[in-house]
Amino acid sequence: MLTSLSMVACSFQRTVTVRHPIPGTGAFWIEEVPVYKRPREPRTPKASKRLAPRQDEGEWHGDTMSGSPSMIIRLSEQKIYFYKGGQLAGVSPISSGREGMATKAGSFSVIEKDRDHASSLFGDYVSRDGTVLKREIDVRKDPRPPGALFDAARMPYFMRITGAIGMHEGYLPGYPASHGCIRLPQRMAEIFFHHSSVGTPVKIVP
Repeated sequence: MLTSLSMVACSFQRTVTVRHPIPGTGAFWIEEVPVYKRPREPRTPKASKRLAPRQDEGEWHGDTMSGSPSMIIRLSEQKIYFYKGGQLAGVSPISSGREGMATKAGSFSVIEKDRDHASSLFGDYVSRDGTVLKREIDVRKDPRPPGALFDAARMPYFMRITGAIGMHEGYLPGYPASHGCIRLPQRMAEIFFHHSSVGTPVKIVP
């Protein structure tokens, strides 16, 4: 017989008829037995089999294309488009200048290329043992702590278009975050660097 405690944890579902033999008579006595059903334990949700969205690393199909290179940067899209002979050869996500240091629109051209460029303005202040004392500084605005060293920000595949502004490999958080430069993923920065030359037109539109 189920105890009252076990009945609380279970739910009544139906009855079944049970025939019990009466010894020495060949007869039976009938009993209606209630059947209780224990509630199912809640299932633990299975981990989703869906993979996290793949980060946009750009695309390139210009290796077999010919013609003069040119680039268009669309700030509202956070994208850069690379053309050869007027035909689209590749496209890449970017991160342009953040609020207060926004990348300016206009027509420019590549005036310098430097495969292993390091900034003379931006970087970190570090101690002599390499401990970072202050991150993402601008030497024109942030005074150097006593004894600190300037650790210049690395800007591989740098293509200068004006003043301190250029295109280079860098971190892309998905929104404008730079000091004014145009950051690209490593692969696309390298491709655009090798398929451009000094004088390549670069148009930046809002």
